[in-house]
Amino acid sequence: MYRDKTVCVVVPAYNEEKLIGRVLETMPDYVDKVVVVDDKSTDKTAEIAINAAEQSGGRIILIQHSKNQGVGGAITSGYKWARDNKIDVTAVMAGDAQMDPADLPNLLDPVAAGQVDYAKGNRLFTGNAWQVIPKVRYLGNSYLSLLTKIASGYWHVADSQTGYTAINLRALEILDLDKIYKRFGMPNDMLVKLNIYNFRVRDIPVKPVYNIGEVSKIKLQKVMITLSWLLLKDFLYRLKEKYIIRDFHPLVFFYMFGFLFGLAAIILFFRVFYIWFAAGQIPRINALAAMFSFISSVQFTLFAMWFDMESNKELK
Repeated sequence: MYRDKTVCVVVPAYNEEKLIGRVLETMPDYVDKVVVVDDKSTDKTAEIAINAAEQSGGRIILIQHSKNQGVGGAITSGYKWARDNKIDVTAVMAGDAQMDPADLPNLLDPVAAGQVDYAKGNRLFTGNAWQVIPKVRYLGNSYLSLLTKIASGYWHVADSQTGYTAINLRALEILDLDKIYKRFGMPNDMLVKLNIYNFRVRDIPVKPVYNIGEVSKIKLQKVMITLSWLLLKDFLYRLKEKYIIRDFHPLVFFYMFGFLFGLAAIILFFRVFYIWFAAGQIPRINALAAMFSFISSVQFTLFAMWFDMESNKELK
């Protein structure tokens, strides 16, 4: 129990035989249940988890996937167990020991106190994040965090790729967990789904942990492309669900006009450059129309973002 709330920690694990034991051994005593989800590992991850479960007196629960589902699928399986067993607060700590147990109380506190529905770690708050986190991953994280702000409507959060989180039972009961993205983009998709239901989300500073023997399974270029496309679809889905179906908001018109004027600007600029290279002169009317379309697109889009920020400013 933690602050009179039952606590479960979900540990998604895929080929983590080197570090899964360390994660389970350092799990704080106030955690009531530890749900290890073995995502069809091909090493000794499951064997280590089984031995730990047998010695835990029922504290450690092992769920084994018959097919690899991805980290999001593993977390979802743990979430379902926590939901079905009416756990008050459910946290996620990866099986690669990159999440410091000392930070767990800071994540649990606002959720246990009823201040927020979902707390997520933010490794970028620390002053040495740039030195600790691999540079390519830091920059990729920053790019995806910006896209996630736009897609999710949680403009006050960053470090969208961290999976160190805590969520309350009410959120797990309301969300359709089967529709949460199953792969690496699960934390991004989760924020979008939470925003549709107006759940409160807060960033919590956590310590970045690297170079402890973990092996990254991320192919960065593929992930960047895949998640960019996912976030675009999530953005459109959120606009439809939150601002059209559930409660209409005029910001959808601002986003629509921003897109249309942006498309017109691209076409007109292409025409201007085509005529310039072909005839050696710049068509002034087309150039003015292109600039007008570009400026209008920027203005409409920025106003739409501002309306979105205002609509979600209480969700923190």
